[in-house]
Amino acid sequence: MGAERVLLDIDDGIATVTLNRPEKYNGLDMPMFEAIAATARALKKERQVRAIVLRGAGDAFCSGLDVKTVSSKPLNFVKLLIKPGRKISNLAQDAGYLWRDVPAPVIAATHGYCFGGGFQIVLGADFRFTTPDCRFSIMETKWGLIPDMSLAVTLRELISIDLAKELTMTARQFSGSEAHTMGLVSRVCDDPLAAAYTFARELAERSPDAIAASKLLFNRTWTAPDKTALDWETRLQKKILGRANQRIALARNGKDPDRPYQNRRVL
Repeated sequence: MGAERVLLDIDDGIATVTLNRPEKYNGLDMPMFEAIAATARALKKERQVRAIVLRGAGDAFCSGLDVKTVSSKPLNFVKLLIKPGRKISNLAQDAGYLWRDVPAPVIAATHGYCFGGGFQIVLGADFRFTTPDCRFSIMETKWGLIPDMSLAVTLRELISIDLAKELTMTARQFSGSEAHTMGLVSRVCDDPLAAAYTFARELAERSPDAIAASKLLFNRTWTAPDKTALDWETRLQKKILGRANQRIALARNGKDPDRPYQNRRVL
């Protein structure tokens, strides 16, 4: 799994995923891309995980693509951009997009700076907590490129098209506070990692079926036509209504508040 690039720790239902290349400010090289994708796929299958905290080791969340290292082998760009078989995303896109497929909610905690590919990774999370002085940038046009790590899907859910074009075309840097004003991050706090864990524990107290279904509902319907959105509401409600975890939720609101949820998620 490339554990030297990404560390995974699971404790009491909360998974911590750490980008672990601090000497390079967690710059994205090929082993990092592969490790992030493998970790997301592994967590998709971990039924005991109720929430995930995504963080970066060292002084920054992620400096983006390690252009020098990745460019040292031209074949690397083929590996990043090819879509094998019927996959919807390539390896570059997997680093951000696959977090949307993980049933457990993902909370990214950023600090230092979060540039280019790093920013696209956190856009794939469900929530983004940051320090007020963290620096962000959609930096790809600085290198004569466009963002290609699933931003075309994730950014449109958060901001208007003109602002998306501005941030992409200018590659300008902006602070965590400005990111919050624009709607790009969920919370600004002095200790985003601590806040992320507090929120993760709060989510872990809810039915894992209801949490997973809520995430899937919004990911599938946010930009969908009305009929599609309404169909998904009914489809998901039918899956969880009357199942074990829904009955446990009722009991926890009544005579048995400490009754544990089952790990066997419907979704």
